[in-house]
Amino acid sequence: MATIYDLFVEKPDGTKQSMQEYEGSVIVIVNTASKCGFTDQFKELQQIYDDYREQGLIVLGFPSDNFNNQEFDSMDETLAFCERNYGVTFPMFKKVDVKGDQASPLFSFLTSQKRGLLTEGVKWNFTKFLINRKGDVVERFAPQTSPEKMRSSIDKIVQ
Repeated sequence: MATIYDLFVEKPDGTKQSMQEYEGSVIVIVNTASKCGFTDQFKELQQIYDDYREQGLIVLGFPSDNFNNQEFDSMDETLAFCERNYGVTFPMFKKVDVKGDQASPLFSFLTSQKRGLLTEGVKWNFTKFLINRKGDVVERFAPQTSPEKMRSSIDKIVQ
C-alpha cells in the first residue's frame, strides 16, 4: 500500500518535491484560498507552525481554486498575499485541485484515508489533515474548525 511518502507535490515554481522530505515530521496539510471567508485561518496556522516547529511540526499549504474561484490566478500573487497579510512562512505549494477527477494525488490519498462527515472528498477551503510521524493520517478537521482547536490533537502526537 502506498504511503504519503510515496507521493510528489509541486513547489510554486513547478519543480517536483517528494513528500518523503517530511518523513518523521508531524504534518498539517491544508487546502487554502486567499479570498475565502476562512482566510483568516492563515494567522492561526502560522502560529501553530511557529509554536511547534521546534518539535518537528510542519504546515503545508496547498492553494486551491475548486470552491467559487477564491484563489488568485498567479502563484506570485497568492504567495505575496499570504506573506504580506498573514506573515506566512510555512511552505506553500503550487495550486492544486482537491476534489473531482483532477484532484491531486496527495488530496486523493488524504481523503481516502480520512473521510469527512458527509463526504469523502474535500468539501471546502481550509480542510485540514493531521499526519503523524509515521505518515498516518490521524485526523481531519472541517473548514470551519479553527486551527487553534487542533492543538490538543497536535499535542498528543508531537512528543
